Amino acid sequence: MTSHEFYMDLALQNARAMKGQTDPNPLVGSVIVNDNRVVGIGAHLKAGEPHAEIHALRMAGEKAKGGTIYVTLEPCSHHGRTGPCAVAIVEAGLKRVVIATLDPNPIVAGNGVKILEDAGIEVIIGVREKESQQMNEVFNKFIVKKKPFVTLKSGITLDGKIATHTSHSKWITSEEARKDVHHLRNENMAILVGANTVIKDNPELTTRIPNGRNPIRVIMDSALKIPLESKVVTDKQAETWIFTSKNYDKEKEAALLSLGIKVFKTSGSKHVDPNDVVHILGENLVSSLLIEGGGTINASFLENQLIDKVVLYFAPKLIGGKHAPTFLEGEGFEKMSEAVELSDGSFTKIGPDFKFIGYPLYHI
Repeated sequence: MTSHEFYMDLALQNARAMKGQTDPNPLVGSVIVNDNRVVGIGAHLKAGEPHAEIHALRMAGEKAKGGTIYVTLEPCSHHGRTGPCAVAIVEAGLKRVVIATLDPNPIVAGNGVKILEDAGIEVIIGVREKESQQMNEVFNKFIVKKKPFVTLKSGITLDGKIATHTSHSKWITSEEARKDVHHLRNENMAILVGANTVIKDNPELTTRIPNGRNPIRVIMDSALKIPLESKVVTDKQAETWIFTSKNYDKEKEAALLSLGIKVFKTSGSKHVDPNDVVHILGENLVSSLLIEGGGTINASFLENQLIDKVVLYFAPKLIGGKHAPTFLEGEGFEKMSEAVELSDGSFTKIGPDFKFIGYPLYHI
């Protein structure tokens, strides 16, 4: 490991600690080194607040002059709610800037580097690039496509079941796996289920970890059939947004609106088009969406190539039964050549269960 990688790893570590706090902004960490000593360190804490570089510069003070700053994302070059970090770095008198990856934001995209180089500062790009890009997979999609990064999560048995044929599902996975799911919820701006899940389980869809944030609860309900007594309607623990079709109950809509629930009408005549859901969420600055739906909803998002990441918790159990529901239903593909492959797959053990993460490769 080089010294550049060592200090960039420290910057990445600080950035990752803020996961779930900075949306829709990226995670960014920064470290300032002078005479082989760390003199400043910072992370972006929240949208609208100072960027990581500014926190590090404030900590370093005069010790920043002549030093090297490590930053996980290209310093910004524009005036937003905060000033341009590239200019602040120049004014602080740093001699070198080490950047993990360039900013995909079209209004930055190399302009920050240009400011630094025009000022005579040495710029090194690409140290821990892959790690930085993966850390900001949500931001990297949202800033370019204006659509949320969509994660499909499911807890399943080794034979792919999410319940028995009698619909009994508590609990497939272990307590340790369920706790990990709450961290996933904390990292996402919104969580989505279908109306049937609300009717059957009456879930809260909240984050039960210390200082966790509750995501916006998104319900796909084509006819507005969820009960007004549902927890997602009455508990006020988080916003609830319901997406419905043209075939919705207008009286039910009025009742839901009176209870503070947002209702979005989509283009479908009888069903909610998941493309509409993703588009509307993006328009409302929701940069990340966690799907915890049943097999039909999961399949609808996959078949429309809307899933960016798959997180599966495998419990070492077997249920069997051709009528026991699976986490992917719908029509399915006709040929193996059409099957969606998952790339960059990884397994980790959580309690007795196994957590799998993979990224779909779609056939265009």
